[in-house]
Amino acid sequence: MAPLAARRPACLLALLSVAAALFLTPTALAAGGKTGQVTVFWGRNKAEGSLREACDSGMYTMVTMSFLDVFGANGKYHLDLSGHDLSSVGADIKHCQSKGVPVSLSIGGYGTGYSLPSNRSALDLFDHLWNSYFGGSKPSVPRPFGDAWLDGVDLFLEHGTPADRYDVLALELAKHNIRGGPGKPLHLTATVRCGYPPAAHVGRALATGIFERVHVRTYESDKWCNQNLGWEGSWDKWTAAYPATRFYVGLTADDKSHQWVHPKNVYYGVAPVAQKKDNYGGIMLWDRYFDKQTNYSSLIKYYA
Repeated sequence: MAPLAARRPACLLALLSVAAALFLTPTALAAGGKTGQVTVFWGRNKAEGSLREACDSGMYTMVTMSFLDVFGANGKYHLDLSGHDLSSVGADIKHCQSKGVPVSLSIGGYGTGYSLPSNRSALDLFDHLWNSYFGGSKPSVPRPFGDAWLDGVDLFLEHGTPADRYDVLALELAKHNIRGGPGKPLHLTATVRCGYPPAAHVGRALATGIFERVHVRTYESDKWCNQNLGWEGSWDKWTAAYPATRFYVGLTADDKSHQWVHPKNVYYGVAPVAQKKDNYGGIMLWDRYFDKQTNYSSLIKYYA
């Protein structure tokens, strides 16, 4: 359980315990060592190919679409999948799910058009997500992927304030975790910068203790998390702070980036260090476009 949870009222602790059990999957409960789990981000470049193609590659165990990049105080919502034809995505989601590859939606991203400054805005965002992408249905809320249900929500929060209520959103998702019945939980994840401790708005959400997994982006321009300056220290702190959460090492598949890690170094350096932790979950790749160019996943998948 995350820090601070022990100081919450008993009734909320009971809710968090139940929610955490619902979110965790058999894969997530594996302790240490290799898991074979590789999550990839899809939706940032039309040239990356279709969602169906990504799932058919056999390289990924989960795909996270990005991003729902506008939400919050103004009551407006915007989905940006970089020009992909949305009319075909619903069928592709179902195809991926039929192959055992869950598909999630990441909210936030690198823009500045989002915030959750109040409980009301958080509940409104939940309402939009539930009715647009999950099991809800309201005549006034369009469903961009038709009757396809997504499998999860990822928080990719590049900016925010201590007042943002992503904790309220997370708890509301947990209360409505009825996707598909028993055995098919709604995956609640977060994708974070490597540096620890997290920004206040991220930490507030994670302190609920109900996130199934966290992707730690080791490839960011962060002096504390550069591969040569000690991402291991941050990894130790993240995994210790949230022992009930699975942690994924975030790597870039862009071999032109100075923060790209050669597969040999993943094998000899990154994977052995990361897998010492009992709550190691796997590898997260940024992103499908770069991976399609470099075939990076085919080289590192078996180290995951």
